[in-house]
Amino acid sequence: MGKLGELANLPRVSGLPWHGVNYFCTTRRGGISQGPWSTLNLGLHTGDEPDHVLENRRLLQNHLPGEPLWLEQVHGAEVFDADQGPEFFLTHHSIAPRADAAITTQANKVLAIMTADCLPIVLASADGLGLGLVHAGWRGLAAGVLERTLDALRTRAGVGVSWRAWIGPGISQRHFEVGSDVFAAFVDEDPLASVFFVEKVAGSKWMADLPGLARFRLHKAGVRNIELSGYCTFSEPETFYSYRREPQTGRMVTLAWLNGIS
Repeated sequence: MGKLGELANLPRVSGLPWHGVNYFCTTRRGGISQGPWSTLNLGLHTGDEPDHVLENRRLLQNHLPGEPLWLEQVHGAEVFDADQGPEFFLTHHSIAPRADAAITTQANKVLAIMTADCLPIVLASADGLGLGLVHAGWRGLAAGVLERTLDALRTRAGVGVSWRAWIGPGISQRHFEVGSDVFAAFVDEDPLASVFFVEKVAGSKWMADLPGLARFRLHKAGVRNIELSGYCTFSEPETFYSYRREPQTGRMVTLAWLNGIS
């Protein structure tokens, strides 16, 4: 189970310490948003008051080494190289890159992924010199967002580097009912993926293990050190936002950066 702690009064979830890497996922507590977005909503696209979201982001920013790179997430497999693109700032007038993953090899460049049932996945080299952060719902997983992110990181880091992964809070199999399109998206590609689906209605409805599918694909891609947070966003309404539980809701953010220690 991941560790639930606080960062200067902001509750957060993190995993085991990693050499050269800082990472954590926020919860829904510690901000100023109200109603279905209470309280630390970090998503500007959710219908919440923009000023509330920006203040929540400023509260978070006070404890980070730099401005987070906010992406326009589209449930795809595009990977943004944060070291090659222009800087993107906190204001909601900025144009965010359309991508569902980002990578960096530079110290103190803060990557950010928003979630509310999809999985945030942190990838890092064992030497603490390469970092990736991925937004992985079922569409992104099936489209190969994890594999594409690892390919991009390996291009930067070279051969012979081992990788680790942290799979953050997301919806659990108990609450993730899917149709035949989701089942086919994984099982048609690899029949072994069927073990991550429990049939609920013959031929039409399954309960899908999203964290299990992510771990399966990471392992196939050569990642052996994989940690799961163990938290279900759907089943803990006091701690996490869940889009499937409440379509009008906020977003957590997972943040990760390299600290430059080699």
